[in-house]
Amino acid sequence: MTLWSLLVAAGALSIERFWYAWVCHHPDSFRRFCSKPGIALFGEPIDVLRNGFVCFKTLQLAVFVGWCYIHGNGTVILPGEDGQWIWTGSLLIATGQVLNFGVFLRLGKIGVFYGNKLGHQVPWCRGFPFSLMPHPQYVGAILSIWGFFMTTRFPHDDWCLLPLLQTGQYALGAYLEQ
Repeated sequence: MTLWSLLVAAGALSIERFWYAWVCHHPDSFRRFCSKPGIALFGEPIDVLRNGFVCFKTLQLAVFVGWCYIHGNGTVILPGEDGQWIWTGSLLIATGQVLNFGVFLRLGKIGVFYGNKLGHQVPWCRGFPFSLMPHPQYVGAILSIWGFFMTTRFPHDDWCLLPLLQTGQYALGAYLEQ
């Protein structure tokens, strides 16, 4: 069951990474896609990308909750047995979200959603959270994912599988964006 659910989760969670790789490496193709009448209803390419982001985060959360449900024997969230891990996981989530909100506040919609690839001038940012690391949004997402699973699935054997998968996917995404 774990291998099958891991493969399904990996497939579902990979869609977002492919979407962003497409935009990053083939922005002209993405702009043409966004100009199609049914897609253009959602706005400019930046808006289409932002809407995709919302859909992918919803899918990601659904995969995580589904994982907890399947591996929790019909219970969505099984808190860890040790309260220390719940606090540690919560701290990871909070830290991750501070990084993510910092990126959104610093760059705005256009900067976050590949505006530099889609024809917009996006000034290089060196302020917080970029002063800490090159990819704070990815690090923030990874910290939040580890925190989520630490608070919901630790110490069960499956607790680290999706965080490891997502860490690899985000690391590959960061590498491919260079």
